[in-house]
Amino acid sequence: MSAPTISAPIVRFAPSPTGFLHVGNVRAALFNWLFARRHGGKFVLRFDDTDRARSRPEFEAAIERDLAWLGLGWDIKDRQSDRLPAYHAARDRLIEAGRLYPCYETPEELEFKRKRLLAQGRPPIYDRAALKLDEAGRRRLESDGRRPHWRFRLAPEEVRWDDLVRGPQHVDEASQSDPVLVRADGSYLYSFTSVVDDTAFAITHVIRGEDHVTNTGAQIQMFQALGGPSGQAVPAFAHLPLLVDAAGGGLSKRAGALSIGELRQRGIEALAIDALLARLGTADPVEPVSSLDPLIASVDFARVGRAAARFSEEELAHLSARTLHALPYEAVRDRLAGDPGEGFWLAVRGNLATLAEAKPWLEVVRGPIAPKIEDPAFLSAAAARLPAEPWDDTTWKSWTSGLGRKGRDLFHPLRLALTARETGPEMAKLLPLIGRAKAVARLRGEAA
Repeated sequence: MSAPTISAPIVRFAPSPTGFLHVGNVRAALFNWLFARRHGGKFVLRFDDTDRARSRPEFEAAIERDLAWLGLGWDIKDRQSDRLPAYHAARDRLIEAGRLYPCYETPEELEFKRKRLLAQGRPPIYDRAALKLDEAGRRRLESDGRRPHWRFRLAPEEVRWDDLVRGPQHVDEASQSDPVLVRADGSYLYSFTSVVDDTAFAITHVIRGEDHVTNTGAQIQMFQALGGPSGQAVPAFAHLPLLVDAAGGGLSKRAGALSIGELRQRGIEALAIDALLARLGTADPVEPVSSLDPLIASVDFARVGRAAARFSEEELAHLSARTLHALPYEAVRDRLAGDPGEGFWLAVRGNLATLAEAKPWLEVVRGPIAPKIEDPAFLSAAAARLPAEPWDDTTWKSWTSGLGRKGRDLFHPLRLALTARETGPEMAKLLPLIGRAKAVARLRGEAA
């Protein structure tokens, strides 16, 4: 179903700064941003950096750099490491309400229980043995050096929600294990801190990958426990299908090669990444865009398919080239050395796969280059027939039509001499940029 018309949604993207952004996780950021912009809302960037051993400031900086490069600016930024007092307070509220309880089993004991249940053909659900412990039993275990982890006590009910992508969903929480929210070392799991923060930031829509669907029922109960009566402070959910590669396999093993930073270094256009990830797996065609505006206008969860979206590097590279071919000069002016002018850009853009490929053509029109000479006598005669300037797009045709040759015999030696290259942009557009003085010199075999 499509997202309801709402006023000023608040959405969030909460990456862990333990690595670089790749196409899989940036897709969720893109949908959040587009949805917020379409409905006049806010986009929150919230770093899940409570894993202090693996979180790195350089990863956080890279994530910000990648989002900015993709055009996904944020309205609010925060870090979970700065919000520990809020988590402590929420933990204490749940303990007081009887929804968070201490458990003392070791990982080995829990694994033994799990295997035993599986051997009996039963689901490996935690048996809540810790709830049977009295105060004396807990003190005894702690005196033996055990420290508790804390589980959220699920209400034995069926939780339902209307997913904006997947439609009506439900999960019977009576068939689920009580999730661990606090580790034995006192650190918090993301499923808990996320709910606390989403409540505090008044997040209206949680837009994320479908790998989080299984967490949603328990998190809805946490929202209700922390936010008041049933339904209050519970956001809407939209779970996007995961990306797979062209063969249908997971992208996780390719995450490094498909990081946003790596794609940027390879010359892929940011708008091409935005367009592909926004339209892939939807009912809308994948096509080049010259700004994010068309993507903002078309984002609609009702048009997102349920099947996994197939991501192809070849398709991305092709779309990136098509994006370049359609970009106006002002969109690339600051990225081209020396402000070569609109005429140059319009002449060469159709032959580029990446913007870096414009540099050799700038050298061609500005020189000096060493010409490649084929048929010196013909080139000398051609130089003598070059018309006076000023030149325009018609000069090439009027000049070459009087040289007494046709086809390859005419054009190949001229292109080699004037550009030192076998192929390239239309010579009718390049010739006025090269200019008469350099053209005469090159036709005579001189570097110019």
